[in-house]
Amino acid sequence: MKLDRRSFVSKSVTAGAAGAALAVPMAASAQTSPSVRWRLASSFPKSLDTIYGGAEVLSKRVSEITGGKFQITVHAAGEIVPAFGVVDAVQSGSVEIGHTASYYFVGKNRAFGFETTVPFGMNQRQQNAWMYYGGGLQLVRDFLRDYNIVSFPGGNTGVQMGGWFRREIKSTADLKGLKMRIAGLGGEVMSRLGAVPQQIAGGDIYPALEKGTIDAAEWVGPYDDEKLGFYKVAPHYYYPGWWESNSMYSFYIHSKAWDSLPKEFQAAFEAAAAEANLDMMAKYDFKNPDALRRLVGAGVKLHAYPVDLMRKAQDAAFDLYEEEAAKNPAFKKIYEPWKKFRAEIMLWHRFAEHTYSNFVYTNPPKSAAKKA
Repeated sequence: MKLDRRSFVSKSVTAGAAGAALAVPMAASAQTSPSVRWRLASSFPKSLDTIYGGAEVLSKRVSEITGGKFQITVHAAGEIVPAFGVVDAVQSGSVEIGHTASYYFVGKNRAFGFETTVPFGMNQRQQNAWMYYGGGLQLVRDFLRDYNIVSFPGGNTGVQMGGWFRREIKSTADLKGLKMRIAGLGGEVMSRLGAVPQQIAGGDIYPALEKGTIDAAEWVGPYDDEKLGFYKVAPHYYYPGWWESNSMYSFYIHSKAWDSLPKEFQAAFEAAAAEANLDMMAKYDFKNPDALRRLVGAGVKLHAYPVDLMRKAQDAAFDLYEEEAAKNPAFKKIYEPWKKFRAEIMLWHRFAEHTYSNFVYTNPPKSAAKKA
């Protein structure tokens, strides 16, 4: 189950001519294999079309590559199991596969957080590097072995926005007693800064904000947030979402179901999963700019988090990690190499990536500035 690095590039093709070229030999090879039918339980509603759509991309490509012999039917949250029942369903074998976010399950073990994201973690590219080449995927699979699960990266939102607030946040002091819909380890860090984390389902966030039951809420980013209308009742939109510097989703497969797949179907699945992982990020990068322009046009007030607040949040996050590593061997086994990889890749990105991005974001060409 170790990822073959030499074959990853060929497996990571996006939709189009390259994908079609890949499908032909695979489909021919699959002709001698028996037909396979799997059910996929998603943790996401269909209204989250880009995240939910990651499973649809997987299903479509697996079918195309195998000439229709490997079929995966996709079921939204609640159709087979509840959103947060996916791990239990895959673990028990009641479904063959799930599409979920690992950090939903930090209540089982905080080590679940690393596969999706942890506060002040890595960005999407860095997370991919860690998972595919830095040993992250193997560490995650070793952890999930006790849950009878084999994992594959299955999409990413990139760095998310930092939430909607009814009032402006000017310092850490403004978080004291603030009731915020935020889950997982991000909620624990916010709690250490004085906020009161709330666990609220997506469909209940808007009325809670409207009634003042909560003071703030985080969701995803402009494209998904616009649909829920938060800007109508909480006009202050903060960035960045430091608790989700990337948000990687996962395909969880029951280990016996995976082992029973013909080798050519396993290869087809790996290729389709890699494509779905890249595809989701590209879609969000395409959809978010227009959505953000519409939100600003509707009167949304954009704010960067105060730097001092983010420094305190980062210190609180790593204090939490060190405390957890001291008492949780499963967490420590992933955390120590993750911390080392994070430091090394961020040192590299500080040079070429950060310097280039900082320049072009703050220095538009004169011709473009004149046209604007």
